[in-house]
Amino acid sequence: MANVFISYRRVDADDARKLGTAIQNAGHEVFLDEWRIEAGDSLVETISRGLGDARYLVLCCSGAGSSPWVDREWQSFLGRQLGGEDVKILPAVLPGGATPAILADIRYADLAADWDAGVSDLLRAIR
Repeated sequence: MANVFISYRRVDADDARKLGTAIQNAGHEVFLDEWRIEAGDSLVETISRGLGDARYLVLCCSGAGSSPWVDREWQSFLGRQLGGEDVKILPAVLPGGATPAILADIRYADLAADWDAGVSDLLRAIR
């Protein structure tokens, strides 16, 4: 069972939930902010713990673009990866989306073209 952090913009919450459920149903532990952050919790502390525990970060890339939170999440994960940690960024392209330029060499899951095939690609990458 792998720990998977899903990074997404609020506008993409429905797709993030659907994706999180599929990954969870495959037997993996999923960090989705709205599933993990409860009233009274520190946003920064809880997200930081979720990122620190995760081995995989699914980066949802949609036509809505990025956000400061999403950028901080995937960039901190990239820093861990470049520092030699055994972690992996898994870009997941939603309708109208594109991966950040610095991640252009990483194969992405194309959820926009075929949701089921994209989810299968992600699940094969998560070990």
